[in-house]
Amino acid sequence: MMNAKPSSVEEYLSWFSPEVREKLEQMREAIHKAIPKAKEVISYSMPAYKTTEVLVYFTAAKKHIGFYPTNSGVSEFKKELEGFVTSKGAIQFPLNKPLPLDLISAISQFRAAEAEAKAELKMKKK
Repeated sequence: MMNAKPSSVEEYLSWFSPEVREKLEQMREAIHKAIPKAKEVISYSMPAYKTTEVLVYFTAAKKHIGFYPTNSGVSEFKKELEGFVTSKGAIQFPLNKPLPLDLISAISQFRAAEAEAKAELKMKKK
C-alpha cells in the first residue's frame, strides 16, 4: 500500500481504516474550508492543496496524522504548536487525540496568503 500511487484523494482515503479515514476527512474539510480556492491534488503520493504552489500536504502514519505546511508554516506557528512533534516542515497530530482544526485552518490560510504574496512579487518583477 505505501508504495502505491493514488490517482485521487478519494482513492488515498479508501486505503485507511474508518477511524483513520474520519480524521483524514476532518483534515481535508478544514483545509478546504480554510482555502477554498486551492486545488486538491495528489503530490508525493499524498493529498495536497495547491494555488500558485503546493501549500500543504497531509498523510496518515501509524500513530499520527502528518501535516506538511512547509518550513514557514511550522515556524510561523511555533508557539501554537508547542506540545506537538514538529520538524522543519512537518507536524504530527496524534491519532488518539482530536485534531486542532482551527490551527490547521489558520496554518493553511497563512500558507495561502504567503504563496499569493510571493506570486504578486514575482509579477511585479516582470
